[in-house]
Amino acid sequence: MISSSAAAIVVPLRLTPPPRRRWRLAGHGPVRFVLPALVLAAWQLASSLGLINPRTLESPAAVLEALVELAASGVLLDSLAASFQRAAAGFLIGGGIGLGLGVVAGMSRIGEYTYDALLQMLRMVPFLAVIPLFVIWFGVDERPKILLIALACIFPVYLNTFSGVRHVDPKIVEAATVFGMSRLAIATRIVMPLALPSIMVGLRYGMGVALLSLVAAEQVNATSGIGYLALNPRASLRTDIIIGVVVLYSVLGLLVDLLIRQVQAWILPWHRTVLETAR
Repeated sequence: MISSSAAAIVVPLRLTPPPRRRWRLAGHGPVRFVLPALVLAAWQLASSLGLINPRTLESPAAVLEALVELAASGVLLDSLAASFQRAAAGFLIGGGIGLGLGVVAGMSRIGEYTYDALLQMLRMVPFLAVIPLFVIWFGVDERPKILLIALACIFPVYLNTFSGVRHVDPKIVEAATVFGMSRLAIATRIVMPLALPSIMVGLRYGMGVALLSLVAAEQVNATSGIGYLALNPRASLRTDIIIGVVVLYSVLGLLVDLLIRQVQAWILPWHRTVLETAR
């Protein structure tokens, strides 16, 4: 038997967890750009020393000069505006469809059995293979470009939404049903908030896919867009413009991802708190 005085000493010791060492980086945001900056510096150094043939790969300074030249002529701004409009329209259409189908299939076996197999089959179709069909069906104006982007955005949003809805604890749904909540109320007040982390992952992935599909979409009789800048005959022999467009895609992808992460931190503050506590 442990005496009362010994228990008074032992209990606080057992209830007090040992302090954990936390490795935190002050100002961790700028730290994420250290590695890209080092890569650019090494690239520029190798180009300056003549280790890289400029016909194969232009230096970062030459790429920046080409982008400044395009910006001064107004071509770059017009191309960015055209590409952004196409990507935004395609993402809104495809993301909306994927979100709706994912919620229905996640909450209903009938929805899953009706169209999940069809979506999985379409997901495996090579993206470039449907470009001629879209040209035949929708012409050569803006519609096939936007619809191609929308098609690419459906699947990542659908898969992540479906997974997030299916991983909601069924006991919570059963308790809400017992309390008399309607199916619509359960979907909007319980299932969707609990599935939001997974849905946000799908939206982040979908917006990245929208930017990637711009390259293929802007091959369809395009006269503007950042994909057109790299694919038009005048730029076919200028590696500085081609690499500049690649850099633009990467920067746009980073900015879009940061935007979605900020929105996620705003609508899911509890999720951010849990992650910070676990680090």
